[in-house]
Amino acid sequence: MRLKLSLSTSDKLMPVNYYYYLSSAIYNLLQFGSPQFASFLHDIGFKFNGKPYKLFCFSLRFNNFLISGNRIKLLSNNAFLYISSPLVDQFITNIILGSFENNSVELADSNYKCRFFISSVESLPDPSFNQINYFKLLSPIVLSTKKEKPDGSLSQYFFRYSDDIKEINRVFNNNLKNKHFIIHQKEYLGPDLLLNWDQDYINKKIAAGIRLTKKISIVKPNERPIDIIANEVPFSLSGPVELIKVGYHCGFGEKNSMGFGLADII
Repeated sequence: MRLKLSLSTSDKLMPVNYYYYLSSAIYNLLQFGSPQFASFLHDIGFKFNGKPYKLFCFSLRFNNFLISGNRIKLLSNNAFLYISSPLVDQFITNIILGSFENNSVELADSNYKCRFFISSVESLPDPSFNQINYFKLLSPIVLSTKKEKPDGSLSQYFFRYSDDIKEINRVFNNNLKNKHFIIHQKEYLGPDLLLNWDQDYINKKIAAGIRLTKKISIVKPNERPIDIIANEVPFSLSGPVELIKVGYHCGFGEKNSMGFGLADII
C-alpha cells in the first residue's frame, strides 16, 4: 500500500543529504502509532539469511528547488512525501496514526533545519500491473554485490546502469525473492523478472551531458558518512506480476528504508 502525504513549510533551507534524517522522521511517526513495532523494525527488522529487511520505502518530492553545496533551497512551500509498504496493519496503519498525532516531520543536521507540516494523508490505489510494465523512479535505485579484491578481501561494488545487465538482473531478482519470502513466508519458485533500462532516455541524457548515476552520502550524527552509487534511469520490467508487486510496495533494489528504489508505473 502506498500513502501520499501533502506537506507544507515556511523554512527555505534543508540538508542535501537528508535521507537518514527523513528515515528517522518516518520511524518517529511509526513510534506514535506503535512504539513496539517501531523499535523492532528500527533495531532488528525482518531477517533473511542474516540480512535485515525493513520492507518500506519512501520518496520526498519538491515542487521547485535548487541544490547549492550541502543544502537544498526550497523555492516552494509545498512538498509531497510518498511512503510505501506491504505491511498494511503493522506499518501503514500506524504511519497514518502517527501523522495525525504528530502532524509534522523535521529534517535537521548541524547546519540546517526544515520542519514540514502534514496537511493531508491520502491512500493511493495500486496501478494495474501487466506482463510488461514501464517504471519511472521517484527515488534513485541502488544495487550492489560483493567483489573480491587482489588481496582476497571483499568490497561492495555498486552497479551502474552501464554494467552487465545479466548481473544486474541476478542481483535485482535475488533481492525481490528475499523480500517475497519474508512477506509471504514461502519460497518464490516462479520465473525471474527481466529488467531493461530505457535506452532512449539514456541516449538523450548522455547527449545532453547529464549524468545518470549519483553519488549520495548517508550522513548519520557522529558517524563516518557512507557513500553509495545510485542510478536515475527509467526501466521496464517483464515477467510475473507477483514479483513486481513486491518491488512496487517495498521498493526495488537496496537501501529502501533510506529512501531509495521507489518507482511508479508510467
